[in-house]
Amino acid sequence: MRTVKAAAAAATVAIAAGAAGVLAGRFASDAALKAPPGRPLPTEPRLTVHSLAAGRITLTRALASQRPGTYGLSGDGSHAVVGPVLDTAPHSADTVVRRLERVTHGTLEPGDRVWLTPNLYIGDPGSALGLEYADVDVPGELGALPAWFVPGVRDTWVIAVHGLGTTREHPMNVMEFLNRHRFPVLGLAYRGDLGAPRPPDGLNHLGESEWRDVDAAVRYAVRYGAERVVLHGWSIGAAMALRAAARSAVRERISGLILDSPVLSWEATLRALAAARRTPGALLPLAVRAAQGRTGLYGDRTHGAVDPHRLQVPTLIFHGPDDTVAPWELSRRLAARRGDLVTLQTVRDAPHGAMWNADPGTYEEAMRRFLTPLM
Repeated sequence: MRTVKAAAAAATVAIAAGAAGVLAGRFASDAALKAPPGRPLPTEPRLTVHSLAAGRITLTRALASQRPGTYGLSGDGSHAVVGPVLDTAPHSADTVVRRLERVTHGTLEPGDRVWLTPNLYIGDPGSALGLEYADVDVPGELGALPAWFVPGVRDTWVIAVHGLGTTREHPMNVMEFLNRHRFPVLGLAYRGDLGAPRPPDGLNHLGESEWRDVDAAVRYAVRYGAERVVLHGWSIGAAMALRAAARSAVRERISGLILDSPVLSWEATLRALAAARRTPGALLPLAVRAAQGRTGLYGDRTHGAVDPHRLQVPTLIFHGPDDTVAPWELSRRLAARRGDLVTLQTVRDAPHGAMWNADPGTYEEAMRRFLTPLM
């Protein structure tokens, strides 16, 4: 009898431990599968505003606050734009002073908790950039997808697709450049975004199902006059662009890809986001399995979309070794294996999705060289 009771107790403990592991894996996978648009990824640290002065802001010293370039600075109810670090400005050993370019929304006060974001603009292309634009609806498989259309005279359209932790406001960083070069631009909101249909399971599939919304945008562009389409995607938006280029029934209209911080391995990105939420290393495999069970993201289905041999159009990749969300090494391998089509623009000291922010001039010049033969 004692043996039976001991065995039953051991089985109960094992079942409880297994259930706890499943729940822990499910919670860890939420870091990627439920990443809300417009909210910081767990890899982005919170900083404290220490003081403000004319054209200056003092922030907590951290690797993030010392990044070169221009960034948005978001808080709860506020948004500003900060420029370079001002090394000569007086500051304490645990703070950093950056140029405060402008406050675009709300107010900033000492003590506020903020984070850096690649989004420089909020609003729409009209209010934020002064560009002529129209609100349009792209027919998608789950319903109407809201999009901004910025007109241009060329018959090559650029479809801009944001990534993890951002919204369709993010591609406004490059809209002025594209408008100056007379490209029509379609800035897409896809499933799960504000105003767009909700995914049936409420989860982000890291591009595996969302790519069909990009396909819908390509069809929309062709219907309204595009002869050719260039897909410009950030993060999972880049993964969506790759899938559309490989799978779309109208992929012959896609003449080029611009990929910023592309997610080429959903497993690596999920592990990185789960680890940033302080998930113990032993639980990371459970997070991957939980994601597989919840979304159907199995390698044999997803890896084919980024198979170098399936790439058929010129591709420009912006990526760098400081991206802790999507491994830069995978972009390097893709560029090495398809040097006939892929150009890799290495960007250092830039976090995920923020390759433009680190050096806008170099980024846009690389875009100009890439797009010129595709016009």
